Amino acid sequence: MIGENPLRRKRNSDRGKKTMKVFVTRKIPEVGIEKMKPFVEVEVSPFDHPIAREELFRRAADCEGILSMAADRVDDEFFRNLPRVRIVANYAVGYDNVDVEAARRRGVIITNTPGVLTEATADVAMTLILCVTRRAIEGDRMVRREEFHGGHPLFFLGTGIQDKTLGIYGMGRIGKALARRARAFGMRIIYNNRSELRDEAYAEYVSFEELLARSDALSINAPLTEATTGRFGLKEFQAMKSTAFIVNAARGKIVKEAELVEALETKLIAGAGLDVYELEPAVHPGLLTMDNVTLFPHIGSATVETRGKMAEVAAENIIAFSQGREAPTRVC
Repeated sequence: MIGENPLRRKRNSDRGKKTMKVFVTRKIPEVGIEKMKPFVEVEVSPFDHPIAREELFRRAADCEGILSMAADRVDDEFFRNLPRVRIVANYAVGYDNVDVEAARRRGVIITNTPGVLTEATADVAMTLILCVTRRAIEGDRMVRREEFHGGHPLFFLGTGIQDKTLGIYGMGRIGKALARRARAFGMRIIYNNRSELRDEAYAEYVSFEELLARSDALSINAPLTEATTGRFGLKEFQAMKSTAFIVNAARGKIVKEAELVEALETKLIAGAGLDVYELEPAVHPGLLTMDNVTLFPHIGSATVETRGKMAEVAAENIIAFSQGREAPTRVC
């Protein structure tokens, strides 16, 4: 059961006062900071890199709120060292970096930033599909090396996507947004989800096995859970078409990277496009030398508009809590 916000009782007597201190673990768009300043005392990490645990615990020791990044581990150790913390606003839609059960045990509220990065991430997934099927990055490198000497009928052939089948693993907000884009390119849509959706008449619900067997391009758009961790490995690549491409703009740990490299080296599948990595920011060295692999630096939400809106949503959660109201995007 969701308990009463402990600051609610103070709302009337403290109206207009800054009743709590918040630590932001890395610089975010200024719109989020400015939004919080009238309501809470804000300190932002001065470091332009993920903050060290000890430094975080020292700087946030007297804080009731933390605005965290996806790279921050919010676990039992975190809560033990920051016992004053009552809310963690995670600057991401996913919250697999948070030990939700540990937060519940301590009555700490966790929030995320859902919805606002849907379109930007779907854009990146579609871009990965286009880049890897049409060999766009490989072609860019060729031109920069001054190796382009004119085209001919058999020169630099890629794979067209019109009338091909896009398989979507995880038909949530981002999966649906990707489906809309792919349909505009003339693709057929099949998907596998925890359950069949009732409002997606243009897309065919299939088993996981059928998704693998039928997809010409397969996009991973599922959240990272116990069930999805390591879901795509050598066995799954063996079940795909040798002409198929796989892209991942969701979470890196859904794909067993070493087994993806093996599948690409042995031509079990035709290519891959990745925006996320199993041991991020490290990338399996085998992927770095392959021309049939497109690699992005985790830019799914990286637009000025989206990152600004994420900052605003995180700030709104902090503000609501500080005023004794329910956090708008609370996950626990």
